[in-house]
Amino acid sequence: MSKKINEYVTWVGKIDWELKKFHGDEFTTIKGSSYNSYLIRDEKNVLIDTVWLPYDKEFVANLKKEIDLQKIDYIIINHGEVDHSGALVELMREIPNTPIYCTANAVKSLKGQYHQEWNFVPVKTGDTLNIGKHTLTFIEAPMLHWPDTMFTYMDKENILFSNDAFGQHYATESLYADKVNQAELYEEAIKYYANIVAPFGMFVTKKIQEIQQMHIPIDMICTSHGVIWRENPMQIVQKYLEWASAYQENQITIIYDTMWNNTRKMAEAIAKGIYEQDKQITIKLMNMAKEDKTDVLTEVFKSKTILVGSSTVNNGYLFSIAGILELIKGTKLKNKKATAFGSYGWSGEATKQIAEELQKCGFSLINEGIRCQWTPDEQTIQKCIDFGKEIAKA
Repeated sequence: MSKKINEYVTWVGKIDWELKKFHGDEFTTIKGSSYNSYLIRDEKNVLIDTVWLPYDKEFVANLKKEIDLQKIDYIIINHGEVDHSGALVELMREIPNTPIYCTANAVKSLKGQYHQEWNFVPVKTGDTLNIGKHTLTFIEAPMLHWPDTMFTYMDKENILFSNDAFGQHYATESLYADKVNQAELYEEAIKYYANIVAPFGMFVTKKIQEIQQMHIPIDMICTSHGVIWRENPMQIVQKYLEWASAYQENQITIIYDTMWNNTRKMAEAIAKGIYEQDKQITIKLMNMAKEDKTDVLTEVFKSKTILVGSSTVNNGYLFSIAGILELIKGTKLKNKKATAFGSYGWSGEATKQIAEELQKCGFSLINEGIRCQWTPDEQTIQKCIDFGKEIAKA
């Protein structure tokens, strides 16, 4: 169902209430998502982005109800990933010669995915497209979050079509940021940033500064996922600048996996010590075998310090810990501290190995970590409490 945004722009996307996993199994989307596509009507008619492939036929059928497809003069693809371009093949069967405006890198990604020789028009920052009363300006935004990404700016309406930037995986019929629960919205916004955009923080800051130097008024930000920002749209831009600047809250997150609950007992004792030392610190304990990795990565992003613990098994650490360490490494986080801990019966290599991996992830090690052989007794529990106090001080 289409939704009118203003006299010239109509939302023609798809709300996906059922989506629970994204990027394969990489991102958990418990609040669903949306694939936002926009139709601009002027002397020339423009479609900005499409929807995810499973909804291609539904998208085209609904678009036909909104406009005669032959009257679409231009298509703009701000980013070639399949959740934005998935309906192109179905659409181009109907209007095969329609020009597709995108970056040179997007031409490569679209050809690579769909193996079609469509009428591509490569554009770069500063290129414009006059459509009558309005002019569209293209702004390349590489690595936000693909090399092919760009924004499209619509003058007079002062709308920035930002694609993935400033979005969330968040399904809502309300469409606008000011119409939804703000705590829920920002929870999904920071989760989206931490899991998708965080590795490219330097590009975020640079691109926002570049747009600011263009001195273009922005009255609305139309994202490709989640809500549209219309009341004080720069609030999310300011959040991105904050998140991109080695972001941390007064939080320590303890991540662990445990075979026979001995590492869990260590984690809880360490947490107790942190709390006794500094009751102002937010403490999160997360059993990696039971927690969702998307949530864990978000808490790591918010933390100033993390502790990672594992039992030693087969001269190494547990599978779930290996997985989250690899994800943490990919986020390229800055200005955070860490240490390791764990229990063992025989060889006990896991703690040292985890510490080495945390260094590879870019964390500053507070110390060498703490180990416990077999089941922690009262004396060992007290050592873990004292260890927690050390962490809080550090």
